[in-house]
Amino acid sequence: MTITQLYYVLAVAEHKNFTLAAEKCFVTQPTLSMQIQKLEEELDVQIFDRGKKPIQLTEVGQKIVSQAKNIVSESGRIKDIVDQQKGYIGGEFKIGIIPTVMPTLLPMFMSNFINKYPKVNLIVEERTTEEIIRMLKNGQLDAAIAATPLEEESIKEIVLYYEPFVAYVPENYAAYQKKDFGVEDLEENLDNILLLQDGHCFTNNVLNICKTSVMPHDSKFQIESGSFETMIKLADEGLGMTLLPYLNTLDMNDRSIKKLRHFKDPRPSREVSLIYSKKELKLHIIEALRSTIAGVIKGAITFQNVDITSPLHKK
Repeated sequence: MTITQLYYVLAVAEHKNFTLAAEKCFVTQPTLSMQIQKLEEELDVQIFDRGKKPIQLTEVGQKIVSQAKNIVSESGRIKDIVDQQKGYIGGEFKIGIIPTVMPTLLPMFMSNFINKYPKVNLIVEERTTEEIIRMLKNGQLDAAIAATPLEEESIKEIVLYYEPFVAYVPENYAAYQKKDFGVEDLEENLDNILLLQDGHCFTNNVLNICKTSVMPHDSKFQIESGSFETMIKLADEGLGMTLLPYLNTLDMNDRSIKKLRHFKDPRPSREVSLIYSKKELKLHIIEALRSTIAGVIKGAITFQNVDITSPLHKK
């Protein structure tokens, strides 16, 4: 039994296809199949049910894969130890970022990071919070940037910054005349708040600010969009007000800035963190990411008096 064989097994378990798994492992399909077959012969069991489409794990295969994840993960610690001893920061590093953070934060630190750590092959994937949690647990991501706290025992969180929410209010709403904007102004306009589609943790943030689990459906239309730009354009047409993360408001034109309403203290805010598995692999790269982001974000966000809202759906 070899680490390579277990790595191949995990690839097939993930992709449910031998050819695709081989491509992801950068080997030929016959090579990958032969190594998995050798492992099955050694163990005298069938790990995969090849008669099903897509390929499925057998009952014992599920247990083998669960243990193989631990073994492959732990084997990675050896390389981590050597890299840290040598002061080497490099290699492949996969990071997931939630959609409501990626467009604003990634351009702020990406150039600095790749210039400072040119030996790191940074692979960035836009993922929902639910996907990120699953992929971190399965070892498919090395780290992620998401709204926290997530209340996941197997995941560590390092807070990067606190980002206030900012209301975007068109002229045809009474709240537009208010300079001192409060949560009560949102609660009074629940049926006029434009939200991102379900599944976005930002939507959960807004629901939690308003202390409700669902929004009323009295409006004349419903929309499912993952774009703040769409919400802004709809608001500009007078179809509702919306909430934006603070960083999304920095590059607005003067006309749009006039529609922004900042909350009074303590400002409803989200906590954005660098998160990773408690198995703590590639900590030297994680720390490099943290320090790089901290260096660029401190000049953009300096708010202290904030009220953190949960990104989890509160029923």
